[in-house]
Amino acid sequence: MFKCFYPSEDISSAYDIDYEKYYKKGYRAIIYDIDNTLVKHNEPATLKAKELFDKLRRIGYKMCVVSNNKEPRVADFAHDVDCEYVFKADKPSKKGYVAAMEKMGSDIGNTFFVGDQLFTDVWGANRSGIHSILVKPINPKEEIQIILKRIPEKLVLYFYKKSKKYVSL
Repeated sequence: MFKCFYPSEDISSAYDIDYEKYYKKGYRAIIYDIDNTLVKHNEPATLKAKELFDKLRRIGYKMCVVSNNKEPRVADFAHDVDCEYVFKADKPSKKGYVAAMEKMGSDIGNTFFVGDQLFTDVWGANRSGIHSILVKPINPKEEIQIILKRIPEKLVLYFYKKSKKYVSL
């Protein structure tokens, strides 16, 4: 029932992902959510985010940030980390993910997604056929519309984690 919301996998933080491992598996492009995935909500690009994107470029990745936010927010962040961007992506619609892949010259076979929300980020990536990685939100203080989404997310995450235990037995 909830499987369409399940991430391909979950990792604590975007900064804890073994990017070299994914590169060896053939991935060449990464789509990121920004807020609470790479930085706190509405925070500018941090030194940590800039260093991550520099590392990813050295590995050989192309990156694109995809956000439901307005262009000034998304463009400023993308400029600071030097990557492509899609604003007002209307996640979980597939259009933002498809636009990101077009900008990067990638496809569903060599692109993965990293985000912190099930009902927008992960569901949109899954609907697009992209490998999805769910990370924990950086900051627990969020806007009310996100807080309200986190309540049903907990139920979905309960069944997701339960299914992982069942599969791994």
